Amino acid sequence: MQAASATEQLSSRTIILKASLLVLWAAVSFGFCFFARDLDFMLAGWPFNYWMAAQGAILVFIAILAFYAWTMNRIDDAQQAAGNLPDA
Repeated sequence: MQAASATEQLSSRTIILKASLLVLWAAVSFGFCFFARDLDFMLAGWPFNYWMAAQGAILVFIAILAFYAWTMNRIDDAQQAAGNLPDA
């Protein structure tokens, strides 16, 4: 019974993590492009709206992937330490 509860908790934590990162990705991807005209100022000699459309959204996506991998490793390590996951 303990293992089932731990599995359900792990499943709910990962679903919440995935959903929140998906919402962040959608907000960055569509928000920057939608409001690009309003972000009209210079950053390092380039218009900020151009920089965010060309590079910023990609960098945020890479940061989301790195955060997801780091968080899932921590969750897996915690579950493994509790004895709920087999050794990899």
